[in-house]
Amino acid sequence: MGSHDVIVFAYDGVRLLDVSAPLEVFGTAPGYTVTVCTPDGGDVTTASGLRIGGGLAVADAGRADTLVVPGAVDVAGLLTAPELIAQVTAAAGRSGRVAAVCTGAFALAAAGLLDGRRATTHWEHADALAARWPGVRVEPDAIYVQDGEVFTSAGVTAGIDVCLAMVEQDRGPAVARRVARDLVVFLQRPGGQSQFSAASRTAPTRHPLVRPLLDAVAADPAADHGAAALAGRAGVSVRHLARLFREQTGQTPAGYVERVRVEAARMLLEGGASVTGAAARSGLGSDESLRRVFARHLGVTPSEYAARFRTSRYVPQYASTSTPRRP
Repeated sequence: MGSHDVIVFAYDGVRLLDVSAPLEVFGTAPGYTVTVCTPDGGDVTTASGLRIGGGLAVADAGRADTLVVPGAVDVAGLLTAPELIAQVTAAAGRSGRVAAVCTGAFALAAAGLLDGRRATTHWEHADALAARWPGVRVEPDAIYVQDGEVFTSAGVTAGIDVCLAMVEQDRGPAVARRVARDLVVFLQRPGGQSQFSAASRTAPTRHPLVRPLLDAVAADPAADHGAAALAGRAGVSVRHLARLFREQTGQTPAGYVERVRVEAARMLLEGGASVTGAAARSGLGSDESLRRVFARHLGVTPSEYAARFRTSRYVPQYASTSTPRRP
């Protein structure tokens, strides 16, 4: 097993965890040599204020098997730093593969590395990435995406996921599982980004017919919001209502109502409601209906969602007299 050289490119304003996650994964896995490079070899200051010691300028790093580009909190600032983008472009040209963590995808896109490729980024910035670079096929719900030798990942901690995926490809699943157990994380976490995003309940429109309907749906998701009922309230035909919804929200009336109901069910579950209670009070009906809708929108079951997001309290998994297993 030969050594695999990894460069993590740190710069002023970088997110600390975007840097530390690759360091932990590749530093834990056998056979990797990891180097943190900075634009000029000097220290850099992360978005959280912690300084990272430099030592090697990225231009002097030579060839790498893997280049990891972390993200920044200030995405606009990153994109208005052409020297950084030029350094990413040059370093990528000397690397066997390239990976972005979180909004590092914007640096890869600006460098032309995502043209015609599938990619992802933090859910909050996915629309902006797609709008700025139409040639990039953005997958907003993916935890990470591999397209050829280019990897992109979702927000912050997803840097662990994408680096574990690379370790699995390089060293095999057994090694990747050992690293995941050591870090006490999923080797492949269930569900996508949508289970973490905070979806808006109402769309930003002031249309005199559509806006009151959106407010009514948000105020009482469990009421009758079928197409005929909505059209009747607006005084238009069902067909005309569908056209208005498409124009103003980008969705069908049924699609919009379902998304609001999913958000309502999420809030109910986070607040301690039972699956049955959340299904009824959100307007999604039965437990089975709620399960189907959650699977489609979030990729997890309602029970799994509630377990992850309702509380952070530790729940013992073993009897007090048993010997706990290692993770």
